[in-house]
Amino acid sequence: MSFRRSLLATALLICAGIAQAGDTGVITIGRVQGTGAASPRVGQAVTVEGVVTADFRQGLGGFFLQDAGDGDPASSDAVFVPLAFDPGADGGEAPKVGQRYRVRGEVTELALGQQGSRLTAITPGDIERIGGPGSVPAPVVLAAAPADWEALEGMRVRISAPLTVSGTDQVERFGELTVAFGGRLWQPSEVAAPGSEAFQRVLEDNARRRLTLDDGSGDRDPKMIAWLGDQPLPRVGTTLTDVEGIVDERHGGYRLQLTHPIALPAPAYPVAPRVPGTLKIAAFNLENLFNGDGRGGGFPTPRGAKSSVQLQAQLGKLVATVRALDADVAALMELENDGYGPDSSLAQFVAALNAKGGDWRFIDAGQGPGSDTIRVGLIYRASRVTPVGKPATLEGGPFGDRSRVPLAQAFRRDRGPAFVVVANHFKSKGCSEATGADQDQGDTQGCWNALRLDSARRLDAWLKQDPTGQGSTMKVILGDFNAYAMEDPVRWLRDAGWRDAFAVARVERPYSYVYNGLTGRLDHALLSPDLAGRLRGAAEWHLNADSADSAGYLHGDPAQPWRSSDHDPLLLGLDL
Repeated sequence: MSFRRSLLATALLICAGIAQAGDTGVITIGRVQGTGAASPRVGQAVTVEGVVTADFRQGLGGFFLQDAGDGDPASSDAVFVPLAFDPGADGGEAPKVGQRYRVRGEVTELALGQQGSRLTAITPGDIERIGGPGSVPAPVVLAAAPADWEALEGMRVRISAPLTVSGTDQVERFGELTVAFGGRLWQPSEVAAPGSEAFQRVLEDNARRRLTLDDGSGDRDPKMIAWLGDQPLPRVGTTLTDVEGIVDERHGGYRLQLTHPIALPAPAYPVAPRVPGTLKIAAFNLENLFNGDGRGGGFPTPRGAKSSVQLQAQLGKLVATVRALDADVAALMELENDGYGPDSSLAQFVAALNAKGGDWRFIDAGQGPGSDTIRVGLIYRASRVTPVGKPATLEGGPFGDRSRVPLAQAFRRDRGPAFVVVANHFKSKGCSEATGADQDQGDTQGCWNALRLDSARRLDAWLKQDPTGQGSTMKVILGDFNAYAMEDPVRWLRDAGWRDAFAVARVERPYSYVYNGLTGRLDHALLSPDLAGRLRGAAEWHLNADSADSAGYLHGDPAQPWRSSDHDPLLLGLDL
């Protein structure tokens, strides 16, 4: 029977409220599911009975049916029944949670998404309500990640183990929340060298612990997310308990289609960090600070705020962040590359920092640096440090349209020794125009890894030539390297003698960025050996990476710094 004819037959049967005569030949749902990745009865006609445990006809085009079980824990006791229409619209009776049904139809494995997921289903030919309301099977209680989700496919479960929110980037788009058993998920290349045995163990551990919580709908940009309601989105790192729903498989992995709202704790934001030391150096990716024409017009711009109102909200958050860090020198990334005049993005940002009294100044490199749409910048507190000599830039090779041009400037605090601060922003992992060795090599380092590695080598060689001419052996290179801690560019710099400030300060599991539910560091501070000996502390302010996009300047409170960027700023404390 065709799918269209089966739906028609089902509609007629339910609306009429009668059962077809004949031998039902009822089997357990466990025999339909089997113990493997796919049903052993694909293509066969079967009859099963069970209780409706969840009705997702309006969202997923069907409902889930579960029986009392077959005694085999390796086989699931529930199945998905595609039924996209609402028989109640024709005066009939729609399946309701808690009602018992007999379903006759063909077993199939539904391909849901582009990543090989298969959900066992019975395409119904006949559906018959049997008897009065049944008893909804009690949920399987999970105190840890199961060894095999397939054995629970379609079944009710309640997770008693704490689940840690690991990613919120798909909530507003698809109603999906990424969570994990046993704490947040880490970028494998943050904690282990790509290709190593330890790296493979992290991949496997992430796959075992990861779970998607879904809203029982395939809608994009849903107006209302049932499990969220009016609550604000949780921050990454938030712990959830007693989550309940139906185990589903689609879009490349297992997920829980939630049947109950989640009680979320109020978001808890960390205060700005404080580090010991008499000199404070910060680094912060501003996430595309573009100011139009600098005179209130010129919007929309290629990146960043699309209106003057949005720009003011963005500035408010960024200014609050930088002020709270209370640094003496700050390296900035993703500034609009529009000169150094009074209408420039950099000049107006510094003016905003000083609006309530302040002595911030910016380093004027004359032009650029570089020809990219965005650039790096250096700002400093004139009452605390003094620039020494002229700024230096490294152009050519990978620096320009790919990796942004590094900017170096020597400073001195009071009569202390000169130290050099170098702002950096290496090429991103996006694959546009990547060829040859710069293409994705399948090692999770993304595209342009070869170019980033070349950038690291050239940066090291340049700094050994003393580009600022001050003869200082105390240097710090910091910024957005677009490489996690164990990827080639950052590992090469450490092997060349540069010291990871967070390792020197013994900070456990530092991070500055969350992407696709994985936590890691794209932002680094690497010290020359002489400066490493003077480090007194290092910290990140996790006000951004863990926060949802909805807390940003487009929708959030502009008076609060939360989600002022997609990167967390870092802060170093040193004694010179």
